[in-house]
Amino acid sequence: MKNYKFNIKESRTKNLHSNRFGFRLFLSLFLVLTSWFSSAQVSASIDSTSIKIGEQITYKIQVKTDTTSLVVFPEGQTFTPLEMIESYKIDTLKQDDAYNLVKRYGLTQFDSGAYTIPRQKIIVGNKTFFTDSLKVEVRNILVDSTKQGLYDIKPIIEVKKPASQWWKNVLYVLLALAIVSGLLYWFLWRKKPLTEEEKIALLPPYDRAKLALKQLEESTYLKQSEYKEYYSELTLIIRKYLDEKVYDHSMESTTDELINRLRLLKEGNQIDLSKDTIKNIEGILKRADLVKFAKYSVDTDLAEIDRQTIDLEIDHVKEVLPEPTEEEKLLDEQYKEELERKKKRKKVIITVVVGICFLFTILAGFSIKYGFNYVKDTILGHSSLELLESDWVTSDYGVPPITISTPKVLKRMSPELPKEVAKQAQVTMFGYGSLIGEFNVVVATSKVNTQGDNKLDLKKVVEGNLKTLESKGVQNMVVKNEPFETPNGAEGLKTYGQADFPTGKPDTLHKGNYVILAFNSNNVIQEVMITWKDQDVYAEKMVDRILNSVELIKPKE
Repeated sequence: MKNYKFNIKESRTKNLHSNRFGFRLFLSLFLVLTSWFSSAQVSASIDSTSIKIGEQITYKIQVKTDTTSLVVFPEGQTFTPLEMIESYKIDTLKQDDAYNLVKRYGLTQFDSGAYTIPRQKIIVGNKTFFTDSLKVEVRNILVDSTKQGLYDIKPIIEVKKPASQWWKNVLYVLLALAIVSGLLYWFLWRKKPLTEEEKIALLPPYDRAKLALKQLEESTYLKQSEYKEYYSELTLIIRKYLDEKVYDHSMESTTDELINRLRLLKEGNQIDLSKDTIKNIEGILKRADLVKFAKYSVDTDLAEIDRQTIDLEIDHVKEVLPEPTEEEKLLDEQYKEELERKKKRKKVIITVVVGICFLFTILAGFSIKYGFNYVKDTILGHSSLELLESDWVTSDYGVPPITISTPKVLKRMSPELPKEVAKQAQVTMFGYGSLIGEFNVVVATSKVNTQGDNKLDLKKVVEGNLKTLESKGVQNMVVKNEPFETPNGAEGLKTYGQADFPTGKPDTLHKGNYVILAFNSNNVIQEVMITWKDQDVYAEKMVDRILNSVELIKPKE
């Protein structure tokens, strides 16, 4: 009985554990399915699996995800071996609480064959998805040559070089120069019409005083009982005249000081003023002081009489003034000429300063746009810059030919070869410049007398060239090798590095760079060697352009 109970209890325990295990398995499966259906769905497709050469296909990636997830699509050339020619904008469609994102790419291929578009990586939130790889067939375009018309070879035509934009810069500079010159002429050198004040200032003291008295007579001071202003103008007129013609401190002297000076001049026989003239001037000046400072009241008639009196006394002073001597007239002329010279010198200085500022502004503008070194080298001259901006020549050299673009036509050279080498190889060489110059280009084709179809070791060929350079004075050579492929698919060896090159002067070297391209085909070795001065940015641009232009024309079998 005890054993029976124990078995029942044990069976119940086993059933309980079994039920718990089943519940856990069900819960895990539920969570996995929930996460699976709630995660993003990613798919990829193409609109065609067979295209012609150069034809475009559309590669589409579709992502379904919730509205909170960040989606990152592939960018760049990730579709190799196919080439992406266009990346379209993402199309977004909202469905309930989810987004349906569609990203399209335009792909193509210019070589026939069967290609596989690799898997593409898409990031959704913090998860990464990969699309399936897709196969595409690129077909040749068949041409029936029997139905194609035959035409004569077209004659060689001269291709015009694209127009340079330098004339625009010249036009802008000339326009700015014209504006600056116009402003200088208008505000500085132009003879401006004199203002009324300037015309009055140029009058002789006597005429100026008479004109001022006439203007005072026509004023409204007396009609408005402005006696203080009236007498201020009246005394200013007589003081200015006396300051210029009689006593040069009349303006700042008090009335008593001025009258005492006039009496001293009379007593010293320096000016023959009458006592009445001095007395009349004294009376009017003192009355004016009373009106201006003591608020003395006068009537209009007296004010008119005082003005008329000053008018007469100015005439009397003019009559007794001595005539200027020839020496005084000469000094006066010299003084005027000196004033004119000072004015002209001032105009010249201003013009020169403005011109220098204009020049520096132009240079600063071009330096910001093109760079200071380029502007400096353009103005002062730089041999490498002149070569870079010259009319380049594309030509074939040697047999089989090497096509290459150079700033100057390469001239045939006579290589100096040892007798043993001359017996084994026929070398044709073309070049520009020399090792001691700042830029040197050499193109060489060698036909080697070899037995069989054994290919020549390019590294050994280049080592021979390096030894030749060392024999010509090149020292401390740093040598690096790497494969090289021309734009038309010819494969060769590129050797490059730095070295110390001779300058033509004894025991003098300069830092430089070199690059050697070597190709072989059966018993033919084709080489291109370029040397240039170190830290010459224009030479480096020329080297890049030359290397990108090298093409080998295969010999006809």
